[in-house]
Amino acid sequence: MHWIGLLPDSYTFPSVVRSCAVLSALMEGREVHCNIIKNGFDLDVFVQSSLITMYSQSGEIFNSELVFALGTQSNAITLVSILPACAGLEFLNLGKLVHGCAIKLGVDSDISLINTLIALYGKCGIVDTTRSLFDQMPIRSLVSWNAMIAAYEQTNADRYAIKLFRRMLIEKMEFDYIIMVSVISACANLGALNTGKWIHKLVRNKGLETNVSITNALIDMYAKCGNIDLARDAFNKLPHRSVVSWTSIRGAHASHGHGDNALTLFTKMKVEGIRPNSFTFISVLIACRHSGLIEEGKKHFESMTKDYSSMPVVEHCACMVDLLGRAGQLVEAYEFIENMPSGPDIGVWGALLGACRIHLNV
Repeated sequence: MHWIGLLPDSYTFPSVVRSCAVLSALMEGREVHCNIIKNGFDLDVFVQSSLITMYSQSGEIFNSELVFALGTQSNAITLVSILPACAGLEFLNLGKLVHGCAIKLGVDSDISLINTLIALYGKCGIVDTTRSLFDQMPIRSLVSWNAMIAAYEQTNADRYAIKLFRRMLIEKMEFDYIIMVSVISACANLGALNTGKWIHKLVRNKGLETNVSITNALIDMYAKCGNIDLARDAFNKLPHRSVVSWTSIRGAHASHGHGDNALTLFTKMKVEGIRPNSFTFISVLIACRHSGLIEEGKKHFESMTKDYSSMPVVEHCACMVDLLGRAGQLVEAYEFIENMPSGPDIGVWGALLGACRIHLNV
């Protein structure tokens, strides 16, 4: 039909979609779905029913629900509610489909919709499209700056994130703690200590220094920039410390080879009544690894299950293998892998092989 120039209609599409469902040809079914939208049959009830059936039979329940939700004439509010889910799951193709619907419905200039599209493409690493959408906005809100800076930071375009933030200040735009966390993280990734100090000064002037999210980002930034004293100072000024704050400062000490200090902080955290979580134990085991504290590491690894009913995951196991391997206990590290409750991954084997190389055990 395509070859001879005949256009499909509301009778043709359901038949083709049903064929895709019977043959489990999901890729072809998606191509047909794109054709359906292109030819304006996506609101036809018979076409929609066939699409819902096809996606359901292929296990694509989310897509089935999406087709069902678009069964009535959509508007910007409907699409804005769908896009965050696409971003969270990094469903780029589905997000593009929603973007296409927005263009077709003539709502693609809606500022809230563009903000969610920027967040989607940024999360999926499509920074060029993100920038294009941002530049074409006739009016930008604080959310627009948030989304664009976060997109740069998430795609390792950290210099552009900082540059855009400077542009915000020149244009006298207000900023909030969400933007500051993204910019501080960009400084951390670049190792830009002086810029990080400047951002910290802005944080103080804005009265955001006690914000836990910002302080956690500052601790991480100072640690990555090699200044453990400033990381500790930021932590000490927090009036209320969360488990994330404790984990951040402990990780900062561990990364600088201060394993004993990291473990002391772990003890203080427990004294203050903060319950450790899975990430806490990773930072503790890393501290033991950096300082070669084998028995201490074993004790904390066993404590996870014994005292906190927290089952170790593969990241904890990789830390233990690395700890044992660095100490030259290669046989014990191998036996540990053999007895892992979940199968070892490439990181676990890599830790053992790396230890074998260090100790020249061919």
